[in-house]
Order: sequence, then C-alpha cells, then structure tokens
Amino acid sequence: MKQSTSRRDWTQGSITRNLVSLSWPVMVSSSLNMIGPFIDMVWIGKLGENSVAGVGTAALAVVLANTALSGIMTGMRVIIGRSVGAGDKEAAIHAARQALVIGIIYAVIVAAIGIFLTEPILRAFGLNADVVKIGASYLRIQFIGIMTMSLLTFNEGTMQPAGDTMSPMRISLVYRGLHLLLCPFLVFGLWIFPKLGVQGAAISDVSTQCIGGIIGLWVLFSGHTRLKLTLKNWRFDLAAIWRMVKIGLPNGFMNIQQNLSNIVLMWFIVPFGTIAVAAHTLWQRVDGTLMVLVMGIGVSAGVMGAQNMGANKIDRAAKSGWIAAGFAAIVMFVGSTILLIFPEQIVRIFNTEPELVKMAATFLRISAANYIFLGISAIFRFFLVGIGDTIPAFLFEVIPTWCLLIPMVFLVTRYTDWGIYGIRWSMAVRWILAGFIFTTYFWWGKWKQKKV
Repeated sequence: MKQSTSRRDWTQGSITRNLVSLSWPVMVSSSLNMIGPFIDMVWIGKLGENSVAGVGTAALAVVLANTALSGIMTGMRVIIGRSVGAGDKEAAIHAARQALVIGIIYAVIVAAIGIFLTEPILRAFGLNADVVKIGASYLRIQFIGIMTMSLLTFNEGTMQPAGDTMSPMRISLVYRGLHLLLCPFLVFGLWIFPKLGVQGAAISDVSTQCIGGIIGLWVLFSGHTRLKLTLKNWRFDLAAIWRMVKIGLPNGFMNIQQNLSNIVLMWFIVPFGTIAVAAHTLWQRVDGTLMVLVMGIGVSAGVMGAQNMGANKIDRAAKSGWIAAGFAAIVMFVGSTILLIFPEQIVRIFNTEPELVKMAATFLRISAANYIFLGISAIFRFFLVGIGDTIPAFLFEVIPTWCLLIPMVFLVTRYTDWGIYGIRWSMAVRWILAGFIFTTYFWWGKWKQKKV
C-alpha cells in the first residue's frame, strides 16, 4: 500500500521526487497565505491611491509583528524536523506544546500594545493625515488578527517540519476561499453587508484566519496528521523553551531587521510622493506573489535538511539544498522574463492610473535583474534556518542590508539625481551580493557540523 505523504519517510527515496512532493503543497499554502494582502489590494486599489498607500504602509507593521512571531516558532520547527528524522516523535510533540503557549502569550501582548499605537506608527512615516486615518482603521483590526495569525503560524510550524505539507494546504484552501468571497462584499457593501471600505478588507482577512486556525488545531489534536498533540500532563519546561528560543532568536531578529529595513526604505520613498508609495506597495504585492513559489521550495528544503540531519544523513541533506537552489533559479528566470515583457499588464490588475502604472512597471523591470540571485539566497537561507544554523543566516541578511543597501540608498537619494529609481537599483545590487554570500557559505559546508 502506498504510504500517505503526511507520514512518508522523507529521509529515503528520490531527493528530487521528495522535494517536489513536499514543495507543491507548500507553494499552494504560501500562495494562499500571501494572496490575502493581494486580495485586499485588488479591491482597495479601486478606492484610490490614498487607500493603497495607507494600507500598504500599515501592512509593514503587520508583517513586522507576524515575522517576529515566525522567528519564535523557528526553534520549534527545527526541533520537530530533527526529532522526526531521528524517529523521536515524543520530543517533537513536547516542543510543539511548549511553543503553542509561547505563541499565544506573544500574540496577546502584541495585540494589546499595537491597537493603541496605530496612528503614531503611521505618522512616523511622514504620511499625510488622510493616508494615516485610512491606514489606522485597517491596522487596528489587523493587530487584533495577530492572535488568529499565531494559530495559523503554529499549525503550519508543527505540521510542515514533521513532513505533512498537505494538511496546511487544505486548511489554507478553506479559509482563503472564504476570504476571497467575503472581501468585496464587506469593502463595497454588496448584498446584505455594510460598506466598510478598508476596514471590511481587514475584517474579512482576520475572521477567515480565525476559522483556519481553529481547523488546524482540530487536525493536530485529533491526530489527523503525523503528530497528535494533547495537553494531558502539560507543564512549562523552561529548558525546552530556552532551547527553542536560542535556536529561533537569530531568525526572529533576522525577520525583524528585514522589515525594519523595509520601514527605513519607506522613509526614503515617502518624500517622492504618494504615487511612489503606492507604486512601491504594488511592487511588494507582485514581488510577494513570485517569492511564495521560492518560499515553498525553500521551506521544503529546510524540512528535508532537518530530517536528514536528524537521521545523520548529511550528504543527502546537502544534495537537497543544491537541488532546491536549482529549482529556484529556474522559477526566478521564468518570473523575471514575464516581468520584463508584461509589467504594465501586471500592474493594471491593481490600478490603471497612468503615472502609477508607469512607475510600478519600471520597478518590476529593475527587480527582474536580481531575481535569480534573490531566489538562490532565499533557498539557502530557508535551508540553514530549517536545520537550526540560524546565526550565519542572520548575519548574511544583516550585512548586505545595513552595510550596503541602506548606505547606498542614502547616497543615491542625497547626492544623485536618480531619484526613486536609484532606490530600486540599490535593492538589486543588495540581492546580487546576498546570492554570492549564501552560495559560498553553503558550498563551504560549515553548517554540516551544526548541533541543536
């Protein structure tokens, strides 16, 4: 009888076949997770450039809070992956139970603080009053949604490293499908629903996330996946919690600095006007859509890397990383070609204002120059994080960003007439450098000695 993919031994068999089997559900899940902001922006784009700029800027704060949470869950993912590879399910379940409580506590604290700081956060970007007002109404609801997002992050973080990528995909199909249907009704007040504008987009997102989180908990606690959770005889294990924090903290800092750098970039972009902010926001949506494909491959490479490391199959883990990087290079080559040929058509999906279309399309063409390097660096970063080698991954993100990108952006905006496009080219140079750094470290092989 053919073994269910959710319970397959990923440390045996064809590496390429295993990578494909793990990756495609993660790609679907990641695409559906990213499609939430995409859906919001399609409808919000109809409300005008102020709404696009307000929601786009507010989304930076939401992403910052969510990525910090993801960093906390990194330690859990590493321990689960290695424990399952070593055949120790009890250790994996123990880590998951501790992480669940940590995630809930984090979400409650961040939501309580964030709700009262929405307008100060947005005013810090130097946005005009109308944009701040619109963005704040969206951001307050999304901060409440941190609690529902914590459940989704926990569910995926428990199932995927254990080798079950199908269940998170099925859950994502349900709640994102509901989001897709509900969003326009709440934004525009269709049928029996009130017209809520950007608030409607946020409510549809958060409420359907809650449904997905509840379904995921049911799957985990009912045993419909590889690991069956229970809270029987649960207790705080400070040693286990510290072990997870120690592994995940560098990744949490890495995620935070990535989003802080986006915030800093936004400070440089805002002086160029609302059109520039809106164009940057639309570029982020398109960029995120392409990156979810690479993310799917990278997460799967991390799962295979961790399980093979746990099973002491180091060479097999290395082959998984190289094959995944090759897949990512192909995906990014195709994506870059599409962006070079059809950028205006892609931007018009969101907005048809001529000036905005022209600027956002140019952003996409410039980004096409670095996407292959971005894809390769992302794969190796996911792999290193997946096996628990989080400090080098953190350093290789920080150094190109804060020692190259931000100084370059400062110089080109202060001392050249390149304007907003100088920022885009600086970002391209940063990712080309990162691709070389990550590839060199992976080839060196120091990660093969990492213990957790």
